[in-house]
Amino acid sequence: MSTVIATKPETAAPHKAKATRPGAARGRGAPLLGLLAWIVGILFFLPVAWMVLTAFHSEQDAATNPPSVAADLTLQGFREFFGATSGASPWPPLINSATASIVSTLLVLALAIPAAYALSIRPVRKWTDVLFFFLSTKMLPVVAGLLPVYLIAQQVGMLDNVWTLVILYTSMNLPIAVWMMRSFLAEVPIEILEAAAIDGAGLLTVLRRVIVPVAMPGIAATALICFIFSWNEMLFARVLTGVVAQTAPVFLTSFVTSQGLFLAKVCAAATAISLPVLAAGFAAQDKLVQGLSLGAVK
Repeated sequence: MSTVIATKPETAAPHKAKATRPGAARGRGAPLLGLLAWIVGILFFLPVAWMVLTAFHSEQDAATNPPSVAADLTLQGFREFFGATSGASPWPPLINSATASIVSTLLVLALAIPAAYALSIRPVRKWTDVLFFFLSTKMLPVVAGLLPVYLIAQQVGMLDNVWTLVILYTSMNLPIAVWMMRSFLAEVPIEILEAAAIDGAGLLTVLRRVIVPVAMPGIAATALICFIFSWNEMLFARVLTGVVAQTAPVFLTSFVTSQGLFLAKVCAAATAISLPVLAAGFAAQDKLVQGLSLGAVK
């Protein structure tokens, strides 16, 4: 009787290659993305760093070509900006900018939070049309409305008045503030609002004691962006103000004269004017990051 012996194949079947996990692929690309982010960040920061460094140089060193990086440092540009060697004082323009920016930002928040509440938590009818209307107000170029605004301010006697800038900055920043606050308030848990309603809390109480504390990061982010937009605005301030209500960006242009461009003095002035915005951003950086990341992860 013959016996059949099974022979082992000479070559085993090749093993299937393990599928690469998506997380592993992302992990290998993370260092490259991080390096790219650093490069982009440095490229954006270089002009600012160069401006600050030039502010501490003398005019002679700042005008050299190529510029001298290791030149002696001096505070001459800042002394000239703050009026130690010139007759113009920067304090009235800085106070005007602070007044217009802070007051308009507070007004924007006072109007945007209830509007965003009505468009997100308690949506009104056709709320999408309302949001589109807010967005459509930003489609008109600012310069297109400059002449009508000037004529109206002239007729009512509001030229060279800081409160004219407060009204304009409030109306300019309100649409973007409503859009931002709506996205932030949409993340507020509805259970908290239902619990407050069961306890008998009214609308103002809900806004003050429930909505505002929960959405504080978003409010801080919105306030900071509105403050920056108001502080840096120059077109309306240049046309509608003169001496009394002159703002800091308009005052900065006075350093460019027919005698030439004094680079070190301009950089010192730009650095000093940028400090309030940088200080506000540094003070609210944690709230800003939280607010801008709200809704990013479900």
